[in-house]
Amino acid sequence: MFTGQDPDAIQRQYADDNYLRVMQDTHDQYSSPAIDFPNWVLDRCGLRGDEHLLDVGAGAGRYYQPLLARYPSLHYTALDISPGMMTGLSAVQRIAADAAALPFASGTFDVILANHMLYHLPNIASGLRETQRILKPDGLLVASTNSAGTMPQLVELMRRGILLLSKPGTPLTQMPPPPHITFSLENGAQQMARHFYAVVRHDLPGTLVFPDTDSTLRYLETWRPMREPQLPAGVKWDDLLLVVRDQVNRIIKLFGQLAVEKVSGVLIATQSGGFIRGYRQQMQMTPSK
Repeated sequence: MFTGQDPDAIQRQYADDNYLRVMQDTHDQYSSPAIDFPNWVLDRCGLRGDEHLLDVGAGAGRYYQPLLARYPSLHYTALDISPGMMTGLSAVQRIAADAAALPFASGTFDVILANHMLYHLPNIASGLRETQRILKPDGLLVASTNSAGTMPQLVELMRRGILLLSKPGTPLTQMPPPPHITFSLENGAQQMARHFYAVVRHDLPGTLVFPDTDSTLRYLETWRPMREPQLPAGVKWDDLLLVVRDQVNRIIKLFGQLAVEKVSGVLIATQSGGFIRGYRQQMQMTPSK
């Protein structure tokens, strides 16, 4: 099964920040209710403001400005495997490195952000061990991701297109799974719990409301690097989007919009800090019987 960990596909997806910006801009512009996702995540972290924070898979630095606005004394370091993704972060410390081999001493950071990126690691368990290693004992790992069942309407539109373009007699084909399938809200908490004492999950349901076909297809094009290599033989990406365009046109003509349900969220893990700190302190103070 394709898992979103193919190195060539990841390179195409993140050679620069073009695809990522379209994805983020789409969610910012068309989400209902309108919620600033980075600030929603930070609201759940409970930071003091003086922490040493590492942003793994920082990309163009989506979390940097919200962090700076809240915590001007925060020590922020950006890390990404693709230097081309971090060109907009010239004012901060930038490190090009692999998240599976973090170039830091043990116990260096108070907080690690790993937002919408852990599912790209070939070995997620190794990546989680690395984050645990470089976190302080009461540090936090903050990892946002999506539900495995997010955006079912878009998935169904693409599946129908694949079916229509497949040769007669071809076994029923499914839409290639999303890259986050290996680290979703549903299974990510279980994976983190193998390495951290406590994990809390926060879900954010919402809807993408596309007002026209072009905005829908522009967003779907961001799926291309990850999903095109997994299309059935004989099904071409451009042909698939032509079929999907026709379907979306019909839906918008009928309803005036295309509504797509989505669920994203964040998983926060720790050994003894953050949301679990008081409980751990109480457990340590309670005499054993």
